Amino acid sequence: MTGKPEKHDIDEVLQQALSRLTLLSGVTAALSSTLSTEEAVRRLCRILVPQLADWCAVDLLDEQGHPNRVAVTHRDPERLPEGRFEGPLPPIHDEHPGPLAQVLRGAGPLLLTPVSSTEWPGDPLHAVQAEMFRRLGSDSAILAPLRARQQVLGALTIVRTGQDRPLTADDQSIVEDLAHRVALAVDNGRLYRAAQHIAERLQRSLLPDRLPETGALRLAARYSPAHETAEVGGDWYDAFVMPKGDIALIIGDVAGHDLPAAVVMSQLRNMLRTLACDRGEPPSEILRRLDAVNETLYGTRTATCLYGLITGAESGPWGFHHSSAGHLPPLLVTHEGETRYLEGGEGLLLGVDPGVPRRDAFDELPPRSTLLLYTDGLVERPEEHLTHGMTRLRQHAAALAQEPVEAFCDGILAGLGGSADDIALIALRVSPTG
Repeated sequence: MTGKPEKHDIDEVLQQALSRLTLLSGVTAALSSTLSTEEAVRRLCRILVPQLADWCAVDLLDEQGHPNRVAVTHRDPERLPEGRFEGPLPPIHDEHPGPLAQVLRGAGPLLLTPVSSTEWPGDPLHAVQAEMFRRLGSDSAILAPLRARQQVLGALTIVRTGQDRPLTADDQSIVEDLAHRVALAVDNGRLYRAAQHIAERLQRSLLPDRLPETGALRLAARYSPAHETAEVGGDWYDAFVMPKGDIALIIGDVAGHDLPAAVVMSQLRNMLRTLACDRGEPPSEILRRLDAVNETLYGTRTATCLYGLITGAESGPWGFHHSSAGHLPPLLVTHEGETRYLEGGEGLLLGVDPGVPRRDAFDELPPRSTLLLYTDGLVERPEEHLTHGMTRLRQHAAALAQEPVEAFCDGILAGLGGSADDIALIALRVSPTG
């Protein structure tokens, strides 16, 4: 006759189940809190050590199938100099018999207890793994493949160093579950990066592939996509030579951060080009016509746009004839570092009221000065008044006033980039002889 289970045995089983649920919940939260694959696996390792293991490692396969150790965590940080065991690993070959090679080919999870000291001279991948086992200590280990969508993306190695609580077959199921969750996070991160890359390529394809070149003026432009999204947006810049020789300079931003915004942006850019070249009218009149067309075709879709003409001759003086449809004012930076926002010609956004009259403004461009047009992602920050961002831009621009225009743009992005929104900017430098 079988006796009833002891109360403390039931309590122990319940405690183990609760601990595992807590571990899985923590791992799931850590993996879902970031789209960075490397950061996700590092967070994972910090949870597994010491809750489940004395140390652990995560290896990932790149697009060419080459293994790379992206994270190693030990409960005793002094045993693990930063980056000591991380980095590229020897390539995998079908004839390699070592446990890690087997797992990276899809076998497992494999329980090693005790960890074998067998050496395979023809398996350099195992040699690297065996060295890490020796240096960090290992009594038992579980190696599990990271599988997602019928592909092996890498391997998870869980190790305990003491003989008092070795890993057992019971632990294989939870490690397999963990490996599955890690694989999904890695796969999602890669899919996100692929979508982000495609979105950025599409966005850049809608921008001009080259800027006008003149002897007296230098142009440079930059586009920086939002770091936390994988969608195209409505930011754009443009510059081209008008039929009469003036240079058209344009910056704009369609409301929204999705494919429809990018489509409207592309259409507005092309319509603005056509209207400007065909009509040859002042910027305010061109924006009025663009607003009327936008109202007819897109209804309530709003956008900001600044359209200007660089006028003058090779011997100077140069001027900027411009009108704004709700866009942030251009910044004029002299060679000596004085800064001034050109706030004339302000008007309503496109898509609000096409019947409202628009205004023009004209500003002289001193020799060796820089004119900067930009979108709001450069200056706007959450929970911060816009004036702080505008002041920050003036300070950075003043410090870069004497840099070449390409370096000027790079410095502006380096100092003010990293926004949660797309950033487009275009800068014009007047020659010293202007």
